[in-house]
Amino acid sequence: MDSVKGHIVDVVRREIFDGEIVIKDEKIAEVKRCVLPEREKPWPYVMPGFIDGHVHIESSMIVPHKFARIAVSHGTIGVIADPHEIGNVLGVEGVDYMIRSGQEAQFNFLFGAPSCVPAVGGDMETCGRVIDVKDTEALMARDDIGFLGEMMNYVGVLNGDKEVMAKIEAALRNGKPVDGHAPGLTGIQRDQYASAGVTTDHECSTLDEGRSCINAGMKVIIREGSAAKDYQLLSPLIKESPNMVMFCTDDCHPDDFVRGHINLIVRRALADGYDLWDVLHAASVNAQRHYRQKWGLLQEGEPATFITVDNITPHFRVESTWIRGQEVFNYNSCLPSKHSFNDEHILDGDFPNNFVAQPITAADINLDLKTGDTVHVIHASDGSLLTEHDEVLLTGNPLFDSQYPWTEVQKIVVYNRYVPGVKPIVGLVRGFDIKEGAMASSVAHDCHNIVAIGSSDEYIVKAVNRIVEMQGGQVVVTPEEMLDIPLPIAGLMSPVSGHEIAFRTLCIQEKVRQIGCKMKSPFITMAFMCLPVIPDIKITDRHLIDTKKFAPIY
Repeated sequence: MDSVKGHIVDVVRREIFDGEIVIKDEKIAEVKRCVLPEREKPWPYVMPGFIDGHVHIESSMIVPHKFARIAVSHGTIGVIADPHEIGNVLGVEGVDYMIRSGQEAQFNFLFGAPSCVPAVGGDMETCGRVIDVKDTEALMARDDIGFLGEMMNYVGVLNGDKEVMAKIEAALRNGKPVDGHAPGLTGIQRDQYASAGVTTDHECSTLDEGRSCINAGMKVIIREGSAAKDYQLLSPLIKESPNMVMFCTDDCHPDDFVRGHINLIVRRALADGYDLWDVLHAASVNAQRHYRQKWGLLQEGEPATFITVDNITPHFRVESTWIRGQEVFNYNSCLPSKHSFNDEHILDGDFPNNFVAQPITAADINLDLKTGDTVHVIHASDGSLLTEHDEVLLTGNPLFDSQYPWTEVQKIVVYNRYVPGVKPIVGLVRGFDIKEGAMASSVAHDCHNIVAIGSSDEYIVKAVNRIVEMQGGQVVVTPEEMLDIPLPIAGLMSPVSGHEIAFRTLCIQEKVRQIGCKMKSPFITMAFMCLPVIPDIKITDRHLIDTKKFAPIY
């Protein structure tokens, strides 16, 4: 029988008292109030662990059990994970892979069933697999699937699309929540979206949007990820509606993930003066209640899952993390044991993937531009997934004419990796400012075809063909060298540790900066240039798409 003493932060009763947590058979046998004896080192604060209310683990580029190892060091004890990235590559097989990997860790994973695989139906884009209504119904009936993943096809919900509604009904019939994804939706349309059974949204990016969401009865998951950062505008909701908000990262790049997770959002909220109890409800309580999970809130009879911190100021440090009675992280020791985090399969080279693309040539990405043409340029911005649609009558070639005012315009290429012999789609993008070189990746939301941006056809072809050679990964080509990160698991993840992939990511992003791109998360931003459910204009392996009209431009 173990026990942990300290200042108990009881978030249910909203009080702090000195006491002892008695642990037996993975559960809290007793919470005893007691006088803490004096000692040289201050007693820690014992509090519920943090939960990421919406995350795609694949964006960390590491498999779930290695993700857990990093997460617990930041005080995260569980995540609400939507595996729709790997679902788009491998279908249900990919979902099962994530669940199996998660089972190797002493951690709380709640996996959902991806609702939109592909993100957009019809001929808009090509994914590796389809998860249809029949698949969704089977997934919803499983005990290891906890919710229906983000319903990105909000247009389908509003129009009562038969397949979309059948998926939602399958979730509701099995008593499982439905996650939302509806950027910009307010008023009557927001009410209609909510009334269909959708209960959360992590895409709110303005306070009015967030309030509209809550007024419709939906919870707002405040996102602070690597590319999309909404905390600053949405944080007043913590005070206004503390029981209706959660925190999430959505997509967190490995170099950011090793530095911090939900703990960073908690610190920021405390520094901004928000009430401790409101912040802890958003970080620890609301996700458990919404998704009907009993991961532990420091109550007798619950799982002995909690964290200890050195103080409860904005400068707190996580000292230890306990999950189901086992200490899986300690700041002062190298804890995770093989029992906690199984590394048995790290050298196993038989990774699941779906990759048949062949090398391309410069002729495959030729773009014939001439004076008098009207061109459509994707205008990307750092720190946002939204793009602007620049529609311009050409007075010169934007790629080569120095008198053209947008000399920073480059080609963006998306290349189908699932069907051999298909030519790439070529568009124009501004905002990446690559001076000489190219970057490419097989992480391209959500279908995860190959996407590349560069200053010349030669550089783009080199970058794309290296991705093909690796069967998935990320690469930067400079005038002097080529630097890459192989991602052999579905073209999305690596079998190496989180810290190693973070180091490689830092190296490759430094090379991106050297060729001119100053974005904080250039690869994530580039990946979202391909997602046609986020306004205003995106590019897939089949079309350049006006996402407001939901129609191809070409």
